Amino acid sequence: MKVFGFIVARKAEHSVEAMCRVLGVSRSGFHAWECRAPSDRALGDAWLTEKIRQAHERSLGNYGERRVHAELREVHGVGIGRKRVQRLMAAAGLQGAGRRPRPRTTIRVEGVRPALDLVERDFSPGAPNELWCSDFTYIEPGEGWLYLAGVLDCFSRRLVGWSMACHMRAELVVDALEMAVARRRPDSGLVHHSDQGSQYTGLIFGQRCRQAGIDVSMGSKGDCLTTP
Repeated sequence: MKVFGFIVARKAEHSVEAMCRVLGVSRSGFHAWECRAPSDRALGDAWLTEKIRQAHERSLGNYGERRVHAELREVHGVGIGRKRVQRLMAAAGLQGAGRRPRPRTTIRVEGVRPALDLVERDFSPGAPNELWCSDFTYIEPGEGWLYLAGVLDCFSRRLVGWSMACHMRAELVVDALEMAVARRRPDSGLVHHSDQGSQYTGLIFGQRCRQAGIDVSMGSKGDCLTTP
């Protein structure tokens, strides 16, 4: 059967008679096999392949064999083994979207001295605009990474400034700070606390804090993420 399949695949390149002679099979046997009705297994594979293709398309090409298998069994009640799904997906040229490596957001710059920790894990100020904490994270909307920076007033637990961008340069956190300053107009003496990422240790961020009369504080990696 594999020999006959090979002959079918090469019919456009070589004559059937020549291939049968070289491969040691009869021409009549090949034509009889070619005209034979497909087996129940082949028909089942064709039906399942179409169901798999539909599930794959509904996921916008993201589902791999595991999730396609789960959808067929749990949603559509199709009893099928995962190995068979894997085989049919491979034969149809279907594969799931691989996981992209997640970006690192806290990247320290060697040789740059971070600000002192003025907070010492005490995130309970007595009034608004005494202590702000900042950080940024990333989300994946479907077309690359999107970065979101925020400034939190630790007294009210309100987000007082934020910004979004497709990069994580210093402008991302500066824009969030600018919004917070414009909205709150804090008095001098406010402490801004963050981690030691390069966006916060950079010159542009430090200058903007000094212009606004804000004292810069930096803790260890993850401090802002674990505020109560």
